[in-house]
Amino acid sequence: MKTYKLTAFEPNGEKILDEAFQADHDDAAKELGTKLLSEKNLLEKTHRVISPSGKLLLFHS
Repeated sequence: MKTYKLTAFEPNGEKILDEAFQADHDDAAKELGTKLLSEKNLLEKTHRVISPSGKLLLFHS
């Protein structure tokens, strides 16, 4: 398992979510990140999922 980072922001740049989670691979991390954002009603906020190597996997602004 690898540790991925999920972050969400308000339009003014304030960080509203900063959470680490575990996934087996990048595709699973994208799915899990989307699910977590949906559960927290943050899909429409600016957000990103970053891999352990720093690769941007998911981004919405």
